[in-house]
Amino acid sequence: MTIDTDTLLAMGATYKKVSAGELIFNEGSVCSFYYQLESGSVRWSNIDDEGNEFIQNVIEPGDCFGELPLFDDLPYAASAIAETDSVVIRLHRSQFNQLILERPDIHFNFTRLMAERLRFKFMLLKELSHHDPEQSITKLLAYFKENKKNICSKCNKVNLTRQQIANMTGLRVETVIRTIRSLHDKGELKIQKGKVYC
Repeated sequence: MTIDTDTLLAMGATYKKVSAGELIFNEGSVCSFYYQLESGSVRWSNIDDEGNEFIQNVIEPGDCFGELPLFDDLPYAASAIAETDSVVIRLHRSQFNQLILERPDIHFNFTRLMAERLRFKFMLLKELSHHDPEQSITKLLAYFKENKKNICSKCNKVNLTRQQIANMTGLRVETVIRTIRSLHDKGELKIQKGKVYC
């Protein structure tokens, strides 16, 4: 979901540059801003005590992230880390609240976004419960292709690394590599110069 940049700037939003690997906000911290990605890439992740990472989502330009605390007043549910040098636009929480009060259409769009993200989690949990790597990866990529996320709409190139797919599905990266190769051999995916295409 995207809020028009001019609307955000009119409410007092500011741009912030973040470097690759930089933490934008940390899981468990207090939310002060609405964030929307202008350029670059950001991963939204949970990291356990042993340092294992589970990627909740890879954010593309135009997408918002970390919005849950704006609606439930609880801490961030995951950390946001810049994958590449990126630019985010952020709007202070109080101004965001004023914006959604003044613009019910934006509030409704957030309700739809949260429903979409919840539906994605239901789908992902269902697929992971089968313990079938081929099915999990196939369903994940089919979901992204259908929803025009993380897959190039022009050439169907998957814009996720094998490690990111592993961190999203809870599979080992070696399993993802083998599974993608197997799907390629079966003609369900295409690998060209190391890139994966749906």
